[in-house]
Amino acid sequence: MKRALQFVVHNWPLKLAAALLAIFLYAGLILSQSAQVWPGSVPIIPLRLPTTAVLLGNLPSVTSIRYFAPADVAQLLSSSSFTATVDLSQAQPQSGSPFVIVRVVVTATDPRVKVLDYEPPSIQVRLDPLVSKLVPIAVDHGTVPPGIEIRAPALSASQALVSGPESIVRLVTAAQARVVIQPSGIDVDQTVDLVAVDIRGEAMGPVNLRPSSVHVKIAVGSGLQSKTLPVNPVIAGTPAVGYQIASVAVNPVVVTVVGDANALALLSKVDTLPVSVGGATSGVNRTVGLALPDGVSALAEATITVTVAIQAQAATRDYSAGLVLSGARDDRTYALSTGSVLVTLGGTVASLDTLDPSSFSVVVDVDGLGLGSHKVKVTVSLPADVQLVAVSPAQVTVTVIANPAASPSNGP
Repeated sequence: MKRALQFVVHNWPLKLAAALLAIFLYAGLILSQSAQVWPGSVPIIPLRLPTTAVLLGNLPSVTSIRYFAPADVAQLLSSSSFTATVDLSQAQPQSGSPFVIVRVVVTATDPRVKVLDYEPPSIQVRLDPLVSKLVPIAVDHGTVPPGIEIRAPALSASQALVSGPESIVRLVTAAQARVVIQPSGIDVDQTVDLVAVDIRGEAMGPVNLRPSSVHVKIAVGSGLQSKTLPVNPVIAGTPAVGYQIASVAVNPVVVTVVGDANALALLSKVDTLPVSVGGATSGVNRTVGLALPDGVSALAEATITVTVAIQAQAATRDYSAGLVLSGARDDRTYALSTGSVLVTLGGTVASLDTLDPSSFSVVVDVDGLGLGSHKVKVTVSLPADVQLVAVSPAQVTVTVIANPAASPSNGP
């Protein structure tokens, strides 16, 4: 019995490992014999694409998915029962070698389905660095109908930012706006989508353009002429009460317009669209377009800057004010040629409206005057927000008389 027990425990780790391996191989054999193959295809979904890269081309699909599942579950499987993905977070695009090998991961939506293997286990993807550059915006108007004249196009933007895969962006030379000139001679005035093109004018993609569209204006006609005219800023409304328009400036001061000769003959200036100053208490600066008549258009895209300076409205007010003596002696009597003067004050309407007449004084300084008559200047002390315009009279006659009731010792 002891010898049998020694035989059992002798080299027991090795014997245990051999037993487990046998069980594993047997289980694998049973599992492989009961595994099934999904005959359909599952598209591969890219995950976590780096923000500095662009994925080029379409990814293949996973096929021949071998799986193990209970019979009742296997009967209900469809293409939506599996998900195939590739993780691109660690894939870095290289300009010289854009191809990267990544592992495919297939999972089943039902946890009772065990995915064994599939084809392909890995795929080759092409990543391009994401780059951008500025390109000019050009207009392709195609063939101009016979007898039709066109002027140079006016565009709302002159450049576009193209971004996308480096291998494509480097071939892009322009962003093209494609329009058609009608035989009827109708002006082109429309917003057009932009197309990235190479040096041959062939469309390039996939890329992004910003802006993605541009407004195109082309003067079309059979007898077009051009004329340079001054720009007339049109002001609408009035400033707030107590304020006024100080000046109006416009930039540019002239524009060149094109159109039919008869239409141009009627124009001596070009008006802007209205600029409102209603209720304004400070300067107004606006960018506006032109108000052009039918059949006339600007030679270039016209954006006009109108600057309106607003200032407080100035005014004057007259006040009758009594005179106040300064420096008078007790032993003197002072007789004035007038007891009041007319004071004219200037300032903004708001400051004059709120002025309290008691806040300023009109003074005659008699300090040091001897007996007799003297011409003395009238001085006015005012608040800071108003100014003295005039005083009438500007001088008054002051007659100084000794006060009989005063003590002789107080005399001169």
